[in-house]
Amino acid sequence: MTAPVNASSGAYDFSQRHFKYVQVFMANETGIFLADKKKNMVYGRLVRCLRRTGMATFDDYFALVEQSKDERVAFVNALTTNKTQFFRERHHFEFLARELIPYWQAAKQKRIRIWSAGCSTGEEPYTIAAVLAGHGLLERQWDVQILATDLDTHVLNTARKGFYSLDAVHSIPEIYLQNGFLKGKGVKQDLFKAKRQLRDAIRFEPLNLKGEWPHKQAMDAIFCRNVMIYFDRATQQRLLERFWHQLVPAGVLFIGHSEGLGKMAEQFDNLGHTIYRKRE
Repeated sequence: MTAPVNASSGAYDFSQRHFKYVQVFMANETGIFLADKKKNMVYGRLVRCLRRTGMATFDDYFALVEQSKDERVAFVNALTTNKTQFFRERHHFEFLARELIPYWQAAKQKRIRIWSAGCSTGEEPYTIAAVLAGHGLLERQWDVQILATDLDTHVLNTARKGFYSLDAVHSIPEIYLQNGFLKGKGVKQDLFKAKRQLRDAIRFEPLNLKGEWPHKQAMDAIFCRNVMIYFDRATQQRLLERFWHQLVPAGVLFIGHSEGLGKMAEQFDNLGHTIYRKRE
């Protein structure tokens, strides 16, 4: 436990009671389960919130969270982990290019809807868009939309801009990098930006997966990767059931390498490499 608040040291008292408040709040509001071992991480992130708002104690800050809608958003943003990269778990995008896109093309399916649930700073939806563009699916004769959602409003603002560092784009295969991204000029010469064709195909929206889903359209594919690991098992199962209902017949669900379907495995055909097809 840290020492009580001290003006000179900047330390704040963060008791087990305070941590329990955070655990219950995040579980109820977002479905995210924070294990006891996360206490130090939570303290480190929330201390910045206290300093930003001028609160002297965690009790004062939690009272502000209860009163202010904006601060509730900032509180959740501070505790949301956002780790991603372009072409992360590359086999998923190879499947998209090798299996799904040819299937849609052969079926002459011109309307395609894909959901990136937990899109973070945008690398996943831009990767999807780059693969689609590389195979001609972002041309005018196709009606393709990618919905990209995340709980964290800060990362969504980054994603909408579509700027990424040179280090970030190293994982993009050369053919997709050339066709989908532009190197910055002048003060932005150390950045790459997603081309307008990619940006226009994506709609970024804030969304709490545990809450209501305003989008009603059925999805041909859903990417929800390395998101469910933060939920307890019951929340995972409810989320998977909702994904099943959101998918079109034979729609495809992509999840993270350390995630599983549990009881919902009976409702999907396992295609390997954490890729699942909705079973009717």
